[in-house]
Amino acid sequence: PDCSLQALTARDDGRWQPQDAGWFCHIGPAQTQPRAGGHTEYHRQWADIQVVLAGEERIYAGTLPVGQPGDEERKPDLFIAGSAEHGVAIRLGAGDFAVFYPGEPHQALCAVTVPETVRKAVFKVPRAMLEG
Repeated sequence: PDCSLQALTARDDGRWQPQDAGWFCHIGPAQTQPRAGGHTEYHRQWADIQVVLAGEERIYAGTLPVGQPGDEERKPDLFIAGSAEHGVAIRLGAGDFAVFYPGEPHQALCAVTVPETVRKAVFKVPRAMLEG
């Protein structure tokens, strides 16, 4: 499947999963916000590859797992970290991407200067594909 920036930008919003692929991708708009208004999340079973297609955002990330028993699971395999240290700040514009492995905390969709709408492709890759 064509995962070039041009091909991703041309795709319709929504979930995309090539036939027989173990991974999938969600494409669509999202709103950035001031960092103080966001949350830090992590996943146990999926890696994220977050690609900005239009606009810009800042993602704050940590390199050490932060998961604790009792963390809120807001959606399947989307856990909200009670606390996290963000040693890394990444500024992403159109064509830039960041990869987060299972367990790695990240606070995405932070405004660079003022809140704006960004269009992103977020690939979800199962842990089993990373370990094989």
